[in-house]
Parts: sequence; structure tokens; C-alpha cells
Amino acid sequence: MQLPTAHIGDVTIDRVEELLIPTSPRWLLPDHETPFDLLGAAEPWLRPFMTEEGRLLQSIHTYVVRTPETLILVDTGIGNDKDRTGGIEGFHMRGGPFLEDLRAAGVDPEAVEVVVMTHMHGDHVGWNTRLVDGQWTPTFPNARYLFVRPEWEHWSAEAANNEATRRLVEDSLRPVLEAGCVDLVDADHRIDAYTRLEASHGHSPGHVTFVVDGRGEGGAGAQPTEGAPTRAAFLGDIMHSPIQAAAPDTRAALDRDPAPAMAARRAFLERYAETGTLVLGAHWSPPCAGYVRRDGDVYRIEAWRGV
Repeated sequence: MQLPTAHIGDVTIDRVEELLIPTSPRWLLPDHETPFDLLGAAEPWLRPFMTEEGRLLQSIHTYVVRTPETLILVDTGIGNDKDRTGGIEGFHMRGGPFLEDLRAAGVDPEAVEVVVMTHMHGDHVGWNTRLVDGQWTPTFPNARYLFVRPEWEHWSAEAANNEATRRLVEDSLRPVLEAGCVDLVDADHRIDAYTRLEASHGHSPGHVTFVVDGRGEGGAGAQPTEGAPTRAAFLGDIMHSPIQAAAPDTRAALDRDPAPAMAARRAFLERYAETGTLVLGAHWSPPCAGYVRRDGDVYRIEAWRGV
């Protein structure tokens, strides 16, 4: 589904969708005693993110961020031809049109300058590489791929003892490292005058939030359109679904370390609540973004209506 371009000061954001699949609050929040009651209570504000039948969806997509200085991709999805035996069925040996869709969004793979991964799960790193003559080759050969040091150290070490992780490292991570395309960076890292990484570990050991300051460092950029956001925060897998705003202290299905993941979720929501920051989910279904509002001692997401 095509969404309008988001304008964050001098920065634009577009989205390229790879896959859209149904999900359930029971799967998202396995420890919640009454997840469908939670869904019902949240439905008035959650409705823009649901199907007409009232179902939740999960999206896999890449964000295209254009600053006055840099063309950046945030999270590279699942990828084609990747052996994901034993994982989610729709991720295994795909042959989707992602690159064609990326070009339709005005992005030539050779023009990408920076690739950001909020973390290194398989649905965030897959298009780092593509299969060319039987070899995994960087999809964005002129880009710097930012490997957050604790994230890379964790997954590269785990690859020695876990076959699924080994395959992921060998097909989507190590090839760009060996091609000389990687910059190892800290979790708190500035990319350019408009974009930076913030540490938000928990879902994974080196998880980061990608933040856009639309007027640039120091706020010297153009004045925004009235009512338009000047900051955006890409939350990666801090929340797989907006429904988690209503239950931030409940373990999510895929959180590797639940206690810090819940702390990171609560901290993110508190940091950006009522600030006018547009928050963008890595797996939120269209409209994929919104504003954090306080709702008693929890939160809700006011869906983005376009800028």
C-alpha cells in the first residue's frame, strides 16, 4: 500500500512495503490475560491500523529517508532467496518485487548512501544483500552499512551455536562486512545534521531508535508547515503493533530479554508522548505512524493522517 510522503522539516520519508500479514493480539502479547478485551478497549483509537473486519496486521517494510545531506534506508526487510527454514513461512525463499518497488519510489540502489538497521533480525537485514551469480552481494554497493557494535558482536557470536543465526549472518551481514561496506558504530551515533541513532536495547542487545530532527542539528532549517511535525522517531521493534502502547509493561512475543525490552518500550513512550514527534513502526500496518498520547498510566497512538 502506497502512503503519502511524510515531510519532517527539511527531511522526507517514504515507505516501501515488502509483505503484509495478519496477526493476533494473542500472538503479540502471549502473557496478557485478556488480549482480546484489550483489543476491544483500544479499538476506538486503534481502528485506523485494523482491517475492515477488525483484524490486526503486521507489515514488513523499508523506510526511505531523504535529508538535505544523505539518502538513507531504514531496515531492509526480508530479502529474496534467503533460507529461513524453520522460521515464518512467508520469509523463506522469497521472490518478491522489492527492488522494483524501491525503484518506483525513486530510489536507485546504487544511490543509497547509508543503510540503518534498528537491529539484526532477519526481517530487518534481508535486502542488505542479493544473490548474484551464486554469491551474496551488497544490494547497495555505494552505501555505508551501520553495524551497531553490541548488536553485531552478539549475533556474530551466536552464529557459532545457532544454525538459523549462522545462515542469517552468512547471507545478509558478513558479505557486506567483507565487501568493506560496514561502519561499526556505537548505539548512540550521529549520522548527519538531521539524523542520529539512540540506544534502545531490550528487544535485542544492540537495538536502536532512528531519530530525524527535521530542522537539523541546532534547529536552523526551514520553518515547518503549520501543524507538521519537525521530529520523527523510528521505533524498530520496540512495539510490533500500536496495541502495545496500551500494555507497555507486558512481554511481547519476540522480545529476547523481556525486562529491558519492557523498560525500553515504556521509556520510548514517555520520551515522545505529547511532543508532536511522529513515531513510525517497523511493523505497524498502514498508516504505519502516529503520535504518542498519554492515556492514564498507559498510552495510545493517534494515527497519522498524512502531512
